[in-house]
Amino acid sequence: MILKSIISGVLPLCLSSLPVYVKGQNMVVISPQDTPSSIISKAANVVPSLRQYLWQRQELTAFIHFGMNTFTNKEWGDGKDSPSLFCPTEIDAEQWVKTLREAGFKSVILTCKHHDGFCLWPSAYTDYSVKSSPWKQGKGDVVREVSNACKKYGVGFGVYLSPWDRNSLLYGQGKAYNDYFIKQLEELLTQYGPVSEVWFDGANGEGPNGKKQKYDFVRWYKLIRKLQPQAVIAVMGPDVRWVGTETGRGRETEWSVVPKDNLDPTLIAKHSQQTELLPPEGDMVGDDIGSRSKILKAKVLAWYPAEIDVSIRPGWFYHKAEDNKVKSSKELTDIYFSSVGRNGVLLLNIPPNKEGRLSAEDVKSLKSFKANIDNIFKTNLLTKYIDKNRAKAFKALKPSIDGRYETSSVLADNEHKAKDKVLTYYLKSPITFNVCALQEDISKGQRVESFIVEARRVGGSWEKVAEGTTIGYKRLLRFNPVIAQEIRLVIKQARGKVYLSEFGLYME
Repeated sequence: MILKSIISGVLPLCLSSLPVYVKGQNMVVISPQDTPSSIISKAANVVPSLRQYLWQRQELTAFIHFGMNTFTNKEWGDGKDSPSLFCPTEIDAEQWVKTLREAGFKSVILTCKHHDGFCLWPSAYTDYSVKSSPWKQGKGDVVREVSNACKKYGVGFGVYLSPWDRNSLLYGQGKAYNDYFIKQLEELLTQYGPVSEVWFDGANGEGPNGKKQKYDFVRWYKLIRKLQPQAVIAVMGPDVRWVGTETGRGRETEWSVVPKDNLDPTLIAKHSQQTELLPPEGDMVGDDIGSRSKILKAKVLAWYPAEIDVSIRPGWFYHKAEDNKVKSSKELTDIYFSSVGRNGVLLLNIPPNKEGRLSAEDVKSLKSFKANIDNIFKTNLLTKYIDKNRAKAFKALKPSIDGRYETSSVLADNEHKAKDKVLTYYLKSPITFNVCALQEDISKGQRVESFIVEARRVGGSWEKVAEGTTIGYKRLLRFNPVIAQEIRLVIKQARGKVYLSEFGLYME
């Protein structure tokens, strides 16, 4: 029953592409008896939960910052602005979602309540909401309109609910506020259908009593697991971590398997992170969070992938003065390469304007961005020009160039051998390319630590055209145009067998 709800609650993928997770673990305990070799082996076999896997496959998620700040021209409200200020003339949630789907986004997260405490739904627990605004004579519900639009267009629906509430008099009073917050969370989880992601940030100011609120995250996580088991819990949550910046750039070396040392290992041994309730603590924003030097010191390893957020404008909420500062399609394409192309999921914010629509400038940039991505990746030159007459080689290579993520070319385990893992692709004629795409099958784990892409013309010598460290779900590399008829991928270091799902060469 839970499996069915997980599959139906996120954007559908072909069921035949779903991996089997019965024996998969997204958390593993390191014992005092483990050797460096056994720790590396354990790290190689940490895999995502089904919800994490489906989340990663979506690649693009849209953030919708809309609320009181849209009408006060602020980024962070103080909770004192009158609900009468919230008065959009024509909220068109279908325009938002249809535009985003056509731009390639698979899920939408709405700021249902930001730090100012103003609720975009008629919460039964506060009057500081749309029900006290003039919009639709207080009968409107932005959350419902967005969730309905997501259902109509087949897009995942996610909720952002700020733990910090600058309007609530209960904030800073411990259990009283946590009780209030969980009631609002329950409203969102029970009244709007399937939820694909719940997003908590870490902002924590002082309440009216001068005290900071101690958030009861464990209680909130339990409620989400109970009511929306398919939803990933992000940022201040156990499923998805914040990459550490708001620039749209992931790390050059981005591991999804990272140390998780904040729980009792005996407790973790009984429960995988699929039901675990605390996020990893420690340095999740440093340059190195999952290399051998880190995991060899760990007590627990967990699958904890990165979400990479950035706004299409300088601010997160709409400001008319920024209409001429919308990121161009070129900038968005660069961000795609440095986020999705670095083993992350891109969370791109597109804020609706005061009228309640995505502005023409934003829509134009999104459409052009989608065209750029489609044009770059429409033809895998390896697939088109592979020499199928080299039968033995083609049979081994075919799974990595067949366009199906769930098939893989397997590079044997030579952890203790000096010989590199190599796949060589022979082509019928020379090709010109300047983009390389690599993907591991993350249902088998993340294993590549270092690789090189080499090319040569017939009769020529091998030349290095690109190199990198991690691959993970997807790695994209750009370089100067190369002409070659033979290509090889050299895995210099890996944590056991490598399952290469896709290898593509493209001309941008």
